[in-house]
Amino acid sequence: MRVVGLAAVKKAASKPEEEKTLSKLVVGTAVAASLMSGIALAQSSTVNGAAGGAVTGAIVGGPVGAAVGGVAGAIVGTAIDPPPQKVVTYVREAPAPSARVVVKEKVVVGHALPETVVVTPIPDNPKYAYAIVNDERVIVEPSSRKVIQVIN
Repeated sequence: MRVVGLAAVKKAASKPEEEKTLSKLVVGTAVAASLMSGIALAQSSTVNGAAGGAVTGAIVGGPVGAAVGGVAGAIVGTAIDPPPQKVVTYVREAPAPSARVVVKEKVVVGHALPETVVVTPIPDNPKYAYAIVNDERVIVEPSSRKVIQVIN
């Protein structure tokens, strides 16, 4: 059995190739993390997010960076796209219904509204609908009833 001292371990760990791989991985992860906030607004789907993340990761960190970037990009790509400002303005200015709608559940972005809540389509943009629930105006995706944005 061979006993190796601390200096020998440090020397072995400082091989140039291992340093390059490790620094690429660290830089790739840092780049992916810093780009997430910007990418979240720009990505429109999981596929685009995964592809963009994988390409960025591959450029910075090689194969390992591609894997890390692909996963990070896929997560960012699943973020819900915000509705256009025209839709938000329409919902803000729409008249409130005469009967107040109250549900037990908290209205949360990404969750579907209960079937008892009536959603009203946005006339100029059928991709969106809205409802006023628990005194909150919400923009929803009509087919799934999923809340896209809560307007304060």
